[in-house]
Amino acid sequence: MITRRGFLKAGGVALFGAGIGGVPAFIARAAESHKIIAPYKRNKILVCIFQRGAMDGLMAVTPFTDIYLKAARPTLSMSPLKTNASESLIDLDERFGLHPSLRAFESLYRDNRMAIVHGMGSPNTTRSHFDAQDYMESGTPFNKNTQSGWLNRAIGLLGHDASPFQAVSITSSMPRAFYGEHGALAIKDLKDFSLQLKGNSAAAATTARSFEELYDQTSSALLKETSKESFDAVKMLQKAGVQKYTPANQVQYPASDLGNAMKQIAQLIKMDVGLEVAFAESGGWDTHFNQGTYNGMFARNAKDLSNSITAFWHDLEVYHDDVTIMTMTEFGRTVKQNGTGGTDHGRASCSFIIGNNIQGGKVYGDVKPLAPENLEDGRDLAVTTDFRSVFSEVATTHLKITNNNGLFPEWNGTNPGIMRP
Repeated sequence: MITRRGFLKAGGVALFGAGIGGVPAFIARAAESHKIIAPYKRNKILVCIFQRGAMDGLMAVTPFTDIYLKAARPTLSMSPLKTNASESLIDLDERFGLHPSLRAFESLYRDNRMAIVHGMGSPNTTRSHFDAQDYMESGTPFNKNTQSGWLNRAIGLLGHDASPFQAVSITSSMPRAFYGEHGALAIKDLKDFSLQLKGNSAAAATTARSFEELYDQTSSALLKETSKESFDAVKMLQKAGVQKYTPANQVQYPASDLGNAMKQIAQLIKMDVGLEVAFAESGGWDTHFNQGTYNGMFARNAKDLSNSITAFWHDLEVYHDDVTIMTMTEFGRTVKQNGTGGTDHGRASCSFIIGNNIQGGKVYGDVKPLAPENLEDGRDLAVTTDFRSVFSEVATTHLKITNNNGLFPEWNGTNPGIMRP
């Protein structure tokens, strides 16, 4: 059996949708052979969703009793008091209200399967999307030279043999969080994908050829180190039923990139091919103008996020004890709305964590009244919870990782207490 490390190193190979049906036969055998997959069945699985563009946490989970917020957002502030539910915040605890487009989350919160961490962000004060995402995905917010991502380090700290599908990102390229020496796959579409050689445009362009031909032509040391036998076919997921996948419980996923990604992660989990860390993305959160309230840009993204995650949760009913979901975004938005009906780059935002081992039904974090003296730089919701404290607690508790220092080497803070002991 080919080892996972032998198949992929340093995020050098990504698999993504590009016009060829099927995948290498050795992965098919991993999916079909009880000998191979038995050690990997019923893994604990962490699913991370990155909301790229910086979600407005104050609109997602609004401290609706705050008089300063109402003054700062004359056309963007919302209330739980309207008679029309689709236009009203969902009162969570008489202080915080969930945006109406996140209504699909309400039952998870009421059932104590969802926790919300507010005031979460990076200790690095950058408001650059690129830098903030890089710091959050590397897990080292003051070190730009970190080569690995925190999820790649998590993979290494699991400390056991693994399937080639141990870490999968349902994206067209490898996310920064998966960079590093431990193997990971980036797969855009399970039904139709081919091999991309990172940095080898000639090979990447040869999408209509077989894996054997790609192997013969490449001069990549990565592939020369990998057994040619691992590229002996271009067939797998047809037998695993990917083409005809039907979600459980009559679940309907949104027809969006995120909905499709969550559906495919559910497929991999049900196939028992050894998935332990999954990654997906939700875009469009950079709401500089026409942000809207109960409708508009923010509302559309929020509805897609909550409906995609909730569909995934209901689809995986028998796996609930095994799966934890966590969202993240690079930073939040300004407290005060701007002149174009939007919000600009800010600091703290919020995260949603879902699972059976969550101490849910609660909004965690320290969100002080949004008076000018409490704002960071006089304009932003202050970061009072370091993102590493949340990521560390969720990952180490759910995945049973014992080396917390190896996961976030520059951090030695305390956990917020989201997970059950």
